[in-house]
Amino acid sequence: MASLLRFSPPFPTVRIHPPLFSTTTPPPLRHSVTSPKASNGDRYLSSNGGRNQNQKKSEKWDCPVPLEQQPVREYEALASSALFSWAAGDVRHYGRRLAAVSLGFAVLLGWPVARFGAMLHHNNLGLNSLDSEREVMSSLVGSACVGLFAANLAALRMYLGWAYVGNRLLSATVEYEETGWYDGQIWVKPPEILARDRLLGSYSVKPILNRVKLTLMGITASLVLCVLLYISLQSPKTTADVTSEGAKDFVSGVYSESSARLFEPDAFCGVPDLS
Repeated sequence: MASLLRFSPPFPTVRIHPPLFSTTTPPPLRHSVTSPKASNGDRYLSSNGGRNQNQKKSEKWDCPVPLEQQPVREYEALASSALFSWAAGDVRHYGRRLAAVSLGFAVLLGWPVARFGAMLHHNNLGLNSLDSEREVMSSLVGSACVGLFAANLAALRMYLGWAYVGNRLLSATVEYEETGWYDGQIWVKPPEILARDRLLGSYSVKPILNRVKLTLMGITASLVLCVLLYISLQSPKTTADVTSEGAKDFVSGVYSESSARLFEPDAFCGVPDLS
């Protein structure tokens, strides 16, 4: 028995190989994610301040409206322009600038045109003097009409510009053009942008529109009164006015060629004065 155990072959050794599939979970891979380039929607939200605050919200949509056609950008461009910024500033500066426009047009354009019209009117009547109080007053009123008309045009231009921007801010959609007038598109504002635009339109644009509207009403009423006064001053002269100018040559009940020329200058057109 001992000999059998001594000469028996050894038992085979079992080698343990590593498992083909590991049961342990490998560590997660770390990927470097770069933030995408800011789109028009990101710039649209951050154009009026609060960029860090609205950057995460802006990733939910992409604004296709070009920057120059976005209502907020249009409002900023209008508020910084030369003419439209008058209504958005102080009331005193606004009134002074409109008064300067009216006075400038009245002096540089209205007064020369009114004096030239008075000279033509005198030539048609056969008169030579332009120093009467009636003609001076008529020229002053005419120049005032020109100045008020220029101020009315400036106020009307401001009202139309601010009304256009206000409507685009308060509207829930934005109409824009991608490359030209033939490819117009409509973009629906998200709730955050709509709320922001309506606050801006209600508290910034509407007071400006009310101010310009009152200005238009006042200037228009003054212009109508000036025009009526100018028409009354330009009415044909009465017999008493003509008689006072030619009193030396006019005798009641006696025909005189000089007095007839005063009353009927067209009848003596081309006829030499024999007196």
